Amino acid sequence: MLVWSFKSFDKLKVQELYDLLKLRSDVFVVEQNCVYSDQDDKDQEAIHVLGYKRNRLLAYARILPIGSAEEKYAMIGRIVTRQTIRGTGVGKELVRKSIDYCQHTFNELNIKISAQSHLKNFYQQQGFTKKGDDYLEDGIPHCAMILSANG
Repeated sequence: MLVWSFKSFDKLKVQELYDLLKLRSDVFVVEQNCVYSDQDDKDQEAIHVLGYKRNRLLAYARILPIGSAEEKYAMIGRIVTRQTIRGTGVGKELVRKSIDYCQHTFNELNIKISAQSHLKNFYQQQGFTKKGDDYLEDGIPHCAMILSANG
């Protein structure tokens, strides 16, 4: 069972910041062999969703409030789980907790993600709908997906 927390940038402990940057780098840069700059100056305005088990970060996402990155949507991004726990339901729990946070804390029902295209079905199972054509982001196919209050 994971212990979940939601923290603004200024509330992150140094170790938590290190853990989240390392997990993102381990997966998005090393595992996916994608050289890109992860630090995009959005972490400071984000809510960080951290899932720990025995002092080890296993799951992470960041939430950008409406108006931060998108005018009409809250955004959930940098959704990542450690490779060793994939397929256990933790990813679904991470997405659900992130959606719930947006809905209850921001009172925001319209949420957007930039999903890696091969994960489209996973996000559709969480209620997201693909919008528009696929595009390349850092050399990896992505698609915009929306979870809308209007369905």
